[in-house]
Amino acid sequence: MAPLPHSPSSGSPRSLQRSSSGGEWSVVVQRNIKSSLLLLLVISATFAFSILYSSRGLTVGTTTSTGEALTQSPLHVALDVSRRVPGDVEDERDEPTAPGDNNVSPEQSTPEDISLPSANSTAAAAAPNTAHEQKAAPSVQLEEKCDISRGKWVREPNGPVYTNLTCPMLPDFKNCQKFGKDPGHLFWRWQPDGCELPRFVPERFLNVVRGKRLAFIGDSLARNQMDSLLCLLSQAETPTEVHTDAFDKFGTWHFPAHDFTLMVMWTEFYAHAVPVAGADGKPTGSFDIHLDRLGDDWTSRLPGLDYAVISGGNWFFRVNYLWEGGRRVGCVNCGRDANLTDVGVPYAVHRVVRAAVEGIARCRGCKSGLVTFLRTYSPDHFEHGSWFSGGTCDRKGPLEEGEVSMGSIGWELRRVQSEEVRRVRRSSGGKRFGVLDVTKAMMMRADGHPGAHFDSRWMRNGSDCLHWCLPGPVDMWNAVLLQRLAEISQPSTAR
Repeated sequence: MAPLPHSPSSGSPRSLQRSSSGGEWSVVVQRNIKSSLLLLLVISATFAFSILYSSRGLTVGTTTSTGEALTQSPLHVALDVSRRVPGDVEDERDEPTAPGDNNVSPEQSTPEDISLPSANSTAAAAAPNTAHEQKAAPSVQLEEKCDISRGKWVREPNGPVYTNLTCPMLPDFKNCQKFGKDPGHLFWRWQPDGCELPRFVPERFLNVVRGKRLAFIGDSLARNQMDSLLCLLSQAETPTEVHTDAFDKFGTWHFPAHDFTLMVMWTEFYAHAVPVAGADGKPTGSFDIHLDRLGDDWTSRLPGLDYAVISGGNWFFRVNYLWEGGRRVGCVNCGRDANLTDVGVPYAVHRVVRAAVEGIARCRGCKSGLVTFLRTYSPDHFEHGSWFSGGTCDRKGPLEEGEVSMGSIGWELRRVQSEEVRRVRRSSGGKRFGVLDVTKAMMMRADGHPGAHFDSRWMRNGSDCLHWCLPGPVDMWNAVLLQRLAEISQPSTAR
């Protein structure tokens, strides 16, 4: 037992032992007990006060963190919704190492542009530094319920959801049946390994996106997917064309019964790009691509969107020049240009995809619940030549898996794109990103292109083995999109 506290009026315990008076001993003991109890009471009160103060501080900190999250993304408070955001679509072992940085210099940006990370950047945004943010981050990294990326094409006796006769807005240069293409490519559906990809139901899609705005952002293949979705949805409701520009690169359609707005936005590279002028002063087929500046033709239209589907990659298969900090720092397909390093297509795609997804993640004017999907690379199937040099794509059915090379440039681009989405999801906190992984499925569909079956007024003496017939394999992209949207939607709207 610990000794009693020292009391000046009572003397030390040693002096008390020498006292001959039992009454004095009793009085002193009582006084010491009272002093001890008083001291214990003071200590207890101090300890209780410190706990109360700490608890109050923790409560305030949590409230502040939650308030910040509400300002940035209201979906943080609805974890059951954010947890259903699509996750990574492939195993980590399937990921590539991004191409080396070569001699590309660190990026610079002007104040009016979205600031972009350097090539060596390891995070798009500041890493979470609060307990609340660290707990919230995993909610946007859960895996998809069904891995769409791997599977096979199987027979579909019912044929497509629509035909070239039931879609009034079908463009002639994708209306392959009108121009004599064999219909055999129509009776197939994608069967993922280990799960089902439901048949596209137009009414279901419109219910999921009721009151929303969705945009396809990319090149002519983004327009290809948008045209497919227009045809699919027109089987349930006829849309109203709100606007289309003279070059058919930007357009808006509205489905009034569901208050759904569908848009398409053109960009070849995501980044700001300027055609390279030839010796005669006229634009060539090459571009100066500014890696430290995103194109404002599409970024300026991001605010107001609920869903964005970005895609691209095909415009890099030409001679292009990469710029940073106001100077040329590299090139793609530039051959023997002694003054520049040819960094390769995968590296260039990796850089612009990173810029795009990180720019979206930092978009201040965008809705906090904006969901962005990247549709992976869609390959061409030219054989024996190219567009105007005798290239053909006359296959009569899907390729066998053994005929598809997983070591091709298309597979590498798909992996680079997927990795950049995975990367931004780890670092962006409340921003939501997913992948529509269609590359393998489309690598097997050499039979689904127009080839020579299109309106010759669009292109003379050529063959189109890049774009996709409507209806055709491209409709599968929107079946995947519907599946992903249904996974992140409230149950009442996903049915």
